[in-house]
Amino acid sequence: MIKIGENIILPDFPLLLAPMEDVSDPPFRRLCKLHGADLMYSEFISSEGLIRDAIKSRQKLDIFDYERPVGIQIFGGDEEAMAMSAEIVSAVNPDLIDINFGCPVKKVVCKGAGAGVLKDVDLMVRLTKAVIRSTNLPVTVKTRLGWDESSINIDEVAERLQDIGVQALTVHARTRAQMYKGHSDWSHIERVKNNPRITMPIFGNGDIDSPEKALEYKNKFGLDGMMIGRAAIGYPWIFNEIKHFFKTGEHLPVPTVLDRVEAARNHLTWSMDWKGERLGIVEMRRHYTNYFKNIHSFKEYKQQLVTFDRPEELFKVFDEVEEVYADYVFV
Repeated sequence: MIKIGENIILPDFPLLLAPMEDVSDPPFRRLCKLHGADLMYSEFISSEGLIRDAIKSRQKLDIFDYERPVGIQIFGGDEEAMAMSAEIVSAVNPDLIDINFGCPVKKVVCKGAGAGVLKDVDLMVRLTKAVIRSTNLPVTVKTRLGWDESSINIDEVAERLQDIGVQALTVHARTRAQMYKGHSDWSHIERVKNNPRITMPIFGNGDIDSPEKALEYKNKFGLDGMMIGRAAIGYPWIFNEIKHFFKTGEHLPVPTVLDRVEAARNHLTWSMDWKGERLGIVEMRRHYTNYFKNIHSFKEYKQQLVTFDRPEELFKVFDEVEEVYADYVFV
């Protein structure tokens, strides 16, 4: 088993759902939990937004007992704001607080937050200390290898974060300069894990998109677990598929079209319940391409799913898809 802090106990080699902006909300997390995710995180939340009481930031604090253990992830570049936001987050009682030092997006980096902090490890330490001092919850960190290829500093970062009380570290195996392109290089994370000074759990992230690759990386790099992001979008089954492959070396059956309809229907229903009907319908549209990928002659149904704006119309499309594709076999 893997422990984070005193109270979070995870299975051996847990699978974590990545915090993804506009994706990792409660309806999506609920689906991933249902299909085998062991630990999940909220979408990242701006510390300044929380303090300003920005409605969208506050809504991201919603967590539910069925998804535990769950962490809330915050980001920011100001110590006082990070401390205050940690207090606000602690009040809703997640299982942990995670700090994002990895987001490569320009609007975050420009504010000296996310991956922008990779240029200044002293600031990273000060920001993390401010959060740790402001909460009794375990504090974890997600970061990248470094700013660019010539400034990979994950070894120093891991030691210094552990020294001030960080309870676990997730490393996306790319630099900020790479954004989400090129290959991830997990050998740097392996080196951190093999550092005799490091005792906190080390999780890897980047490019895990199949059970085969998950097993290969598990065996090759010897980390404590792995985080899955983009591969779970529209495909929450990946968690249980990986676990089954670890145990048996065999693949679970591919989710049928009926399985995909059930997942999409649940996702839409839970989105409307949580966000309200209109927003739930609109924000669900980005997911349909992934749920119904590689299905022949599906274009017309997809067009309906992304244009219809009444629940009864959408559920009627789902019913028709179930009927038409009841015997469909993926090749």
